[in-house]
Amino acid sequence: MKGKVMMTLALVMGIMTTYLFYQYTKDIQVTKAKQGNMVEVVVAKEAIGKNQRIDKDDLELVSKPEGGLHASALKKMDGIEGKYATAAIAQGEPILSHRLQSKKEEELIVAKKVSQGKRALSLGVNMVQSVSNLIEPEDYVDVYASIAKKENGETKVETKLIEQRARVLAIGRKLVESNSKEDYVEYSSITIEVEPHEVAKIVKASEEGNIHMALRSRLKEEAEPKEQEN
Repeated sequence: MKGKVMMTLALVMGIMTTYLFYQYTKDIQVTKAKQGNMVEVVVAKEAIGKNQRIDKDDLELVSKPEGGLHASALKKMDGIEGKYATAAIAQGEPILSHRLQSKKEEELIVAKKVSQGKRALSLGVNMVQSVSNLIEPEDYVDVYASIAKKENGETKVETKLIEQRARVLAIGRKLVESNSKEDYVEYSSITIEVEPHEVAKIVKASEEGNIHMALRSRLKEEAEPKEQEN
């Protein structure tokens, strides 16, 4: 009796092992079949920076296994050219639909670019005041005001720092940094991000005199004493 039970158990275990092995082999074959199906996808021909306008020369089609592709990977170049990358894209990385936005979509989120609790303030500038139009969005600037005052019949010009390390939100209507492939565009206004209580002070200074921007380095700055604001 005991021998029959052992034989039955061995037979059941053998059947189970055979079934599990069959299922495992089948799963491997299905996975290989999926991975073996190659499809063309759009990838970055070279690294694309955040907020960079994408041109056709930045893209190429390559074959990749279908099984390992992201669901949002684009397989055609149609509609990509002229859009902007919302995040950095590495060379050879597939282009994902949710990482692209049009200029119109970008303009609709201007208010979202302003940090919580801050205000966006636009100031009129000329070539000299804007460091020869070399200031770009996401740069940081110091703002100086030069105001002419009359004392004892003489006109004296007083220059003072009115805002330090202000973030540049836009130049003219441009919200993103230029790249080497874009045409140079002059601008006559710069929009900076400031604290609410500083708006009136800066506006008053711009009405009374001339505003100048001093461009700060983008390199990591060492600790420096804060300049005195008069």
